[in-house]
Amino acid sequence: MASTDTTKDVLRDAASVEAGLDALEAGVVGRTPFRQTLVDKILPPVVAVVVVLVLWQALISFKIVDDPTKLPSPGDVGDEFKQAWLEGKLLGYIWTSVSRGLLGFLFALAIGTPLGLLVARVKFVRAAIGPVLSGLQSLPSVAWVPPAVIWLGLDNRMMYAVILLGAVPSIANGLVSGIDQVPPLFLRAGRTMGATGLKGAWHIVLPAALPGYLAGLKQGWAFSWRSLMAAEIIASSPDLGVGLGALLENGRNASSMSMVFEAIFLILFVGIAIDLLIFSPLERWVLRSRGLLVKS
Repeated sequence: MASTDTTKDVLRDAASVEAGLDALEAGVVGRTPFRQTLVDKILPPVVAVVVVLVLWQALISFKIVDDPTKLPSPGDVGDEFKQAWLEGKLLGYIWTSVSRGLLGFLFALAIGTPLGLLVARVKFVRAAIGPVLSGLQSLPSVAWVPPAVIWLGLDNRMMYAVILLGAVPSIANGLVSGIDQVPPLFLRAGRTMGATGLKGAWHIVLPAALPGYLAGLKQGWAFSWRSLMAAEIIASSPDLGVGLGALLENGRNASSMSMVFEAIFLILFVGIAIDLLIFSPLERWVLRSRGLLVKS
């Protein structure tokens, strides 16, 4: 009889735990009201931008900086945007760089992922090229532009080569770091269930290493974008078109600070937009899938 009562108590406790977990899960997938999203996520950056514009205009209005060749007014930069838009060039600047950057990043992803997996799982390969990858990651990507121009000429191949050399080491090292943090218990459990070789890498290693891999992807995109800007600034040719880096260099050559600021703002805008549209949703999905995100 006592045994029966104990069993009932255990079942009751298990039901309570399950109910608590269900409630927790319900809290995880619940959506944040738009008003709260507006106050917490949209309003702060808008206020920050307004404050920057006010301070910027104050520097001009109070003649703290009265040389337009050094600091143009917000209105002058706005006129530069307006002129580029009316001439139909603004979207062309953005598309030229974004299309190159995303395509180059996809190439780097296709190369860096298997390379990182190989380095993480094969001791000889890790000992041989692991330090080289770390060294390449710390090498400024602008250093690859001159040899890429000599080897490949002034065309898109040169651009993609610079992007690959800048992004592949970051992606591979991010995956290696994520795999190094996978608990050995996961690997043993996978082998017990027959998940070995490529099957184990796909079903066990990569999902468990996803947070570190995603961090590597974000860093890889940052290196891709910076590498591309360096290549566009240094290597200019009519055959390459005018991207954001070329626009920045054109502004410098023309001594037009309003054009320089236009290019800087567009480069920042693209970087922020890619993070908000691609990497932030991926981060939220990873955190939510692991029960680490309470509010969406």
